[in-house]
Amino acid sequence: MARQELARFLRERREGLRPAEVGLPPDGPRRTPGLRREEVAALAHISVEYYARMEQARGPRPSARVLDGLAAALRFGPAERAHLFRLAQVPPPLPPGPPRQVRPYVAELLRRLPLTGAVVTDAAYDVVAYNPLAQALLGALDRYPNLARRRFLGGARRPAAEPGGGAEEFGSYAVARLQASVERYPHDPRLTGLVTELRAGSAEFAALWETRPVHAPGHRVKTVDHPRLGPLRIACDVLPLPDDDQQVVFITAEPGSPAERAIRHLAGA
Repeated sequence: MARQELARFLRERREGLRPAEVGLPPDGPRRTPGLRREEVAALAHISVEYYARMEQARGPRPSARVLDGLAAALRFGPAERAHLFRLAQVPPPLPPGPPRQVRPYVAELLRRLPLTGAVVTDAAYDVVAYNPLAQALLGALDRYPNLARRRFLGGARRPAAEPGGGAEEFGSYAVARLQASVERYPHDPRLTGLVTELRAGSAEFAALWETRPVHAPGHRVKTVDHPRLGPLRIACDVLPLPDDDQQVVFITAEPGSPAERAIRHLAGA
């Protein structure tokens, strides 16, 4: 355990917080900046002596429960919380399931992209947000909101605008992402139920699952068979949102191409 680094990290973060930021009433001038040790200890539900020893690099390795309490008390974001666990050399507890809420700034980003289709998916490939152009390009995102089901189960679950070209590559990538998600969220019933459904309903998915493919998000080119505008060759670029284990897929077309003219038509531009 990196005791000195952990002690310094806790001390610096404590001294950088004001009482009002953690819901404490102001009590006049303080001799030292930031919160008092006893205030952090109370917010984290640990003893003052225990916390003082941690800041003095004398304490034992804290448990995951203690670290979670300190992260909450010091108002840590996801990156700071992960750093805290790394310094203590304690594996962070597994979250119960993938986040399915979209942050407001991500939703606002989708609104600002009139000539770019954008879809946000969670770790189970559920569509958690999209903009109107993505709906016009891909179709029925509101009625068929899971991209893995659309890809592998087809039939009534797959609308006419399902991407055609590049489908094999997307299938392998989707399996790789779902396998990684199952490892992170082994107790999430929606995710495990989705995988069970896909393995039972798609021989292709079941075969890919056994190969354990490995892929990273990036740039891919696909063909969307649009029911009114015909085949459209589009680019799909994936932006990971690591804080929420989500991804944004940006759908664009080469400038001056028939697909770009179709996108402008769909966007009313």
